[in-house]
Amino acid sequence: MSAIPKHPELSQRFNADEPRVDWHDATLWWIREKRDKAAHTLSEDWEALRAAASAIKDNVLGNLADYLTEFESKALANGAIVHWAADAAEHNRIVLSILQEAGAQRMVKSKSMLTEECHLNDFLAENGIDVVDTDLGERIVQLAEEPPSHIVMPCIHWKKEEIGELFHEHLGTPKGNADPQLLTEAARQHLRDKFLTRKVALTGVNFAIAETGEFVVCTNEGNADMGVHLADVHIACMGFEKIIPRAEDLGVFLRLLARSATGQPITVFQPF
Repeated sequence: MSAIPKHPELSQRFNADEPRVDWHDATLWWIREKRDKAAHTLSEDWEALRAAASAIKDNVLGNLADYLTEFESKALANGAIVHWAADAAEHNRIVLSILQEAGAQRMVKSKSMLTEECHLNDFLAENGIDVVDTDLGERIVQLAEEPPSHIVMPCIHWKKEEIGELFHEHLGTPKGNADPQLLTEAARQHLRDKFLTRKVALTGVNFAIAETGEFVVCTNEGNADMGVHLADVHIACMGFEKIIPRAEDLGVFLRLLARSATGQPITVFQPF
């Protein structure tokens, strides 16, 4: 894999194209407008709900050690194996050791910002592991050998015509065809084989519930579900900040999450 340019270099290159910057700004503002409209569809007061979420997180921070150990004990009782990592390097070594123990050299992965921060894909590639990102936006930037440009919409800087050419090169779609339905179906067929043939799946974690030892992964594409349900081994990577105290707290965060991210009332999939 070729060296990926750093963010300042990419930003400078991107900002030099003023028409593209204008198009990108309009796209992001459209998403923001959807978010603001979705916030006002709630029966509760939006700011009061945000304040409630902040209070829950403040409580977690004040009692972090207790909630983490409670989560661990409950997760172990549920049959999970819990690993603790002090830093990115240790996190990556742990993931690699799980893959090696499973005898796996290939893995499917759904969106995880933690693994992006840890540069897990590069580390695994250096150790002979083939990783396929299965979130559509993540797969697009992976094929383009780029990092995500946005925490929710990783390829929002790509136009459909450019994705069409990228898919023509890598997936064999007709040259010059930028029809979103055709491109999405091509990605679906391409990824279906990966789901069926890889025995390890990795996901991020949106929420980890201390009182039950369960965690929640929210997606709009079902790729996390496909990966986990078809794989023999599920690796879930999470930071401490994902802890919430009780299952009933999910009611607060799930009403905020999708509205703030994509302007939806709720994501399409919420597997536990």
